[in-house]
Amino acid sequence: MKQHILKVGIVMGLLLLIGTFTSCDKTRKSNTQELGNIAKKEETVNKINLNSRKPIVFIAGYDKSDSKFYDSARAYFKDKKYRVINEEYSLEEIITWMNKNATENPYGDIHIVNYSTPFKGMHLETVVNGEKITTESLQKSISKGNLPTLKKGININTKIVFHSNGLGKNEALLNSLKQAFSTDEVPQVVASPYFNIFGGEFTNHYLAAPYYVFYPTANSPGKVDLSKEIAKKYPKERDIDWFAALTNERERYIGEPYTKQFSVPVSLEVDYLHSDEEIPTFVMQEELMDFIANDEDLMKKMNKLNIPVEKFRWTYKIKDSKLLIKGKTSVLCVLKPLTKPFGDLEHIKPDTNNKRLYAMK
Repeated sequence: MKQHILKVGIVMGLLLLIGTFTSCDKTRKSNTQELGNIAKKEETVNKINLNSRKPIVFIAGYDKSDSKFYDSARAYFKDKKYRVINEEYSLEEIITWMNKNATENPYGDIHIVNYSTPFKGMHLETVVNGEKITTESLQKSISKGNLPTLKKGININTKIVFHSNGLGKNEALLNSLKQAFSTDEVPQVVASPYFNIFGGEFTNHYLAAPYYVFYPTANSPGKVDLSKEIAKKYPKERDIDWFAALTNERERYIGEPYTKQFSVPVSLEVDYLHSDEEIPTFVMQEELMDFIANDEDLMKKMNKLNIPVEKFRWTYKIKDSKLLIKGKTSVLCVLKPLTKPFGDLEHIKPDTNNKRLYAMK
């Protein structure tokens, strides 16, 4: 009886050992398979990385006077080890460069740095020594065939990022730029509605929300009146001390609002060559402003700027059969750096994949 029980015990032990080894073998196989899958994923990622081209950056402008916008952007992207291309100041030159340097591997991220304001437009030319890029000038260049055609090197994963102030709000221009860079494949075109700040005291690149107030050049009402006007214009923005911001020229601590100033000129023209009307003359600014306000064609041009007529200082002259009108307004642009709403005080990283920060077409 004892021998029978001993035999049964030995058999049960063997069965348990076999089960354990089988389970271990399955576990080893499962672990090996999982590691193999991870290895395959890493191998795929490595292949993707090998096949994608490194980001390139076009510094499409140069600094004037004491501005450091382009130099600071160049230093920022060089520090990121991106390939930097200089002295391509027109869309024609950029597309020509891309055609010459295209390979079987498509372009990945293409950054184009070009200073702009929502009122004066981009500094980038359409063609060499041609018009500055606007929706109208770019469409005209495309329709006339003045721009070279991008031959290859683009696919749906190619991302063309424009570092231009407020460009993300101009949907029509973004669509035109996308058209200019499309082949049989269509790339992504990305731009921010905010201002791009390079070379900041605390961060090398951050975004800032703009707020505007205007006055006729050389006729400032003073910072007190301007601070009241801008506060009335943006009633929902309660975190900014407008007078302090208008008198502050730089970000002294992270997130502090400050002001940049620039001017916006405008030129208007009316030709009376085939008109029965006499060319008018004006004594006062108000007469000239009333004339502009009552002319449908002139107001179409003014409405595109989205700046009131009375915010310009106007002059005029008559040349042959033409009435030539010039205006100039001074813009105080309050910039509020975008900072994280929680945690340590720091700028929000300009992530081009973040749809809250960048418009994507």
